[in-house]
Amino acid sequence: MDDVAALLEIEAIKQLKAEYCRYLDAKDWGAWRRLFDDDFTSAIAGAGGRQTVGADAFVLYVRRTLGKPSQPTVHQVYAPEITLTSETTATGVWALADVVRLLPAVVLHGYGHYHETYVKTDGRWRIKTSTVTRLREDITTPLPQRISTWLRVAAAKLARRTSTVTD
Repeated sequence: MDDVAALLEIEAIKQLKAEYCRYLDAKDWGAWRRLFDDDFTSAIAGAGGRQTVGADAFVLYVRRTLGKPSQPTVHQVYAPEITLTSETTATGVWALADVVRLLPAVVLHGYGHYHETYVKTDGRWRIKTSTVTRLREDITTPLPQRISTWLRVAAAKLARRTSTVTD
């Protein structure tokens, strides 16, 4: 692959990740689902980490956790490090900053990286795997830190239990 073709493929992967953030924050679940390979695998590294196998299962998990209109999110990614490993596969690392309203007075500000693999099928790049590594999580709330941490964990569990989203 020549340099121009490689740059066009890298740009297509950048567009894919931009759509990932936009569709997630807009809660456009159908469009967001189309960005993933069917056997997509997600992992959240570190304490309280979670692994999800399958694109449908992952989208359902995120909808249950962050899908309410009262839970606005802002995901921003930047400084991509993308490597084409073949004409149809690639790897990427993205710096991440996100903001998630967990409860009306509890907001998570997170910082870290996405470590991803991509596959090109039917002429389109899709996300094959994604691991989020968190460098820092700050909770902003008028409550003491111990209570706010407990609320963050409880809010995520409650959101999943009370979600009306089904398989």
